[in-house]
Amino acid sequence: MEIVTLLALNALVAAFCFLVAWLLAQRLNDVSFIDSWWALGLVVTAWVSHAFAPGSVHAMALAALCTFWGLRLGLYLLWRWRTQGVDRRYAAILGRAQARRGWSFAWASLVMVFALQAPLQWIVSLPVQLGQMGNAREFGAVAWLGVVLSVAGILFESIGDWQLVRFRAGAANAGKVLDRGLWRFTRHPNYFGDACVWWGLYMIAADAGFALAALPGPVLMTYLLTSLSGMPTVEGHLSRTKPGYADYVWRTSGFIPLPPKNIFR
Repeated sequence: MEIVTLLALNALVAAFCFLVAWLLAQRLNDVSFIDSWWALGLVVTAWVSHAFAPGSVHAMALAALCTFWGLRLGLYLLWRWRTQGVDRRYAAILGRAQARRGWSFAWASLVMVFALQAPLQWIVSLPVQLGQMGNAREFGAVAWLGVVLSVAGILFESIGDWQLVRFRAGAANAGKVLDRGLWRFTRHPNYFGDACVWWGLYMIAADAGFALAALPGPVLMTYLLTSLSGMPTVEGHLSRTKPGYADYVWRTSGFIPLPPKNIFR
């Protein structure tokens, strides 16, 4: 299959899946599950691409790593939604649109959530789409580094999520800030792990011959995590609800893991 045809096919598949998800949201009157679909939808894209891939080692590595990452994260987010209920971020976004613009829930959710995330997901997935279509015979050093980085990212974010779940489960931790484990070195080990995964997948795609064309994927993912829908929304909420969060911000790296600053100013 031609690469342009594959990209178009994946765009249509993503659009269809997000349309179905939007219809489901109308029945639930809730869009919070979309975070789970963000990860699971990338797995779908990986395997649609793999169905037309030439069968290279690059293709197998990209499909396997994306699947491992997406299933772990998607199922975790699905569990979190089912146990914690409506996501406050989406409730606030849609509430403002309905109050200020007079939009219905259906229109607000379509415009501000589903129609926006579908193209973003397609762009982020470029390394997995393009990298599987390469004809490189050898799995080079750059690809191996990409595998190592992706696996490390999956482990890093998985441990971070596990530590957060355990912390929240402790009644004595109510109102406190998690500053132990990986959270001692970065305020967002889950987001940092995500970025590592997608830069690792990009390295595999680059080794397969798509260094430039696949670059928007990890760049966009990193931007979303650090500057748009990730860190800013989480930190804004925590700064208002956690009394000790300002001190935690001062001594702890925002993204890249680093030794904490001395607690004595």
